[in-house]
Amino acid sequence: MSVVQIAPPAPDVRTRILDAAETIVRARGVPGLTLEAAAREAGVSKGGLLYHFGSKEALLAALLTRLAEFVSQDFVEGMERSPPGPGRAARAMLAWGLEVSEAEANERCDRAAAVFLAAFHHDPALLDPIRAVVAGLREAVMTDGLPPGHGMAVMAAMDGLFMARIFGMYELAPAERRDMHAALSRLLELPT
Repeated sequence: MSVVQIAPPAPDVRTRILDAAETIVRARGVPGLTLEAAAREAGVSKGGLLYHFGSKEALLAALLTRLAEFVSQDFVEGMERSPPGPGRAARAMLAWGLEVSEAEANERCDRAAAVFLAAFHHDPALLDPIRAVVAGLREAVMTDGLPPGHGMAVMAAMDGLFMARIFGMYELAPAERRDMHAALSRLLELPT
């Protein structure tokens, strides 16, 4: 008996264009992102690209909106995996930053960095969708029942680690990741 493998559906044109724009920024930086280059990379005509995104600003805004939706969804899923109770949001954030493989963390960071830097380079106001998501994350961390500063210390550490990855400042060795996780986890323990 032969097994028939069914290929996953091809991404729609809009998704292909967004993926192409992200690929270009990751490979060639912000100056390499033009509407022509994005159309060529996505395998669509420039007119086809303009049908979905009327300008470079619209393309960048859509990239940021997609990233904001991903971060928000990923955080909600992390919260659902985290046991209820005080520190749930901070535990989800810690898991998001340090309980994934280094390769997964770097891939996620590289994708976000490309979008962040492209938008910031073009127009910092384009970051507003992700700023709104981060404000929501901050609110969740600050109000999840930990002593003042504990959840924010975890969030600031994860943000710092993200920035270190974006700018290639350093990567944590496996032992450093374990030590950092243990130290931050102690902040999430409530006194008995």
